[in-house]
Amino acid sequence: MIQKLLFTAGILLSMISCNKEPQTHSTPEQEEIKVEVPEFNADSAYHYTETQVSFGPRVPNTEAHKACGNYLASELRRFGAQVIEQEAILHTYDNKPLEAKNIIASYNPDMKNRVLLCAHWDSRPFADHDPDPKNHRTPIDGANDGAGACGVLLEIARQIGITQPQIGIDIILFDAEDWGAPQFEPQYSGGWCLGSEYWSNNPHKPAYTARYGILLDMVSAQGARFYKEYFSMYYANDIVKKVWETAHSLGYSEYFIDKRGGGIEDDHIPINQIRKIPCIDIIQHDPNNSHGFGDYWHTLQDTMDEVSTETMKAVGKTVMHVIYNEK
Repeated sequence: MIQKLLFTAGILLSMISCNKEPQTHSTPEQEEIKVEVPEFNADSAYHYTETQVSFGPRVPNTEAHKACGNYLASELRRFGAQVIEQEAILHTYDNKPLEAKNIIASYNPDMKNRVLLCAHWDSRPFADHDPDPKNHRTPIDGANDGAGACGVLLEIARQIGITQPQIGIDIILFDAEDWGAPQFEPQYSGGWCLGSEYWSNNPHKPAYTARYGILLDMVSAQGARFYKEYFSMYYANDIVKKVWETAHSLGYSEYFIDKRGGGIEDDHIPINQIRKIPCIDIIQHDPNNSHGFGDYWHTLQDTMDEVSTETMKAVGKTVMHVIYNEK
């Protein structure tokens, strides 16, 4: 099915002659412009999410991580993107080396008018917020925290491969976002967003830029709510407004809450601060939890049982309407 947004391109001009009834004419510039937006298939996004989780926890330096990375790059190529696999040795909060890979997929790569969509594809090596302390050193499935956002972006990539928007699109799946210092090692800090920090300092194209970026993180949980994240409003408030207004126009005000949330250390920070691209973060926020996220966050409960196609559709359809209406 094709969703159509109608925009009034001009006003009707009346031409009146002394011997004729009033006539209504319109020039090509004044005709209604119809923007065709492909339908976001949430079942497809769910399938891509489930496939990632089936590899096991996507923790750098593991076979599951390598296999999933190859899968993601292969799917993006299958969807017609020009794909670059940016490999690097990064270091954890306690200076352990990680074999990391950012996966960069470009559509219309030569166009200067571009928008960046991104998410992280790794999963957390520690369930350090699990209710059972015995699980704190166990890697998590990361169905919502990682795989769900990538599933949404894979479905968007599939649709772009069929029907191109009028702008260039880059989809970046960042690695090593979720290896921050765990709660059980309070002597350490930092270690988050390693892949996006590396890319921001070493973009896949020299002097790469985009008009703006949209980061997705934890966008597939049942009952998820997305508040206006603080740093997104600080660096790119006009993009926050554009996205939230689009979501509300599509009937998703229940998901996209018109209130400010907290400030999150996430992949959009180096994109804003280092790469100087205004980038927002669509991320689940739960003001009733002390950590601000869903109950599943950094626990062994972050499984496919928590994934909702309704939530994925609200996010995916909103993002697609944003990018397909850009010129």
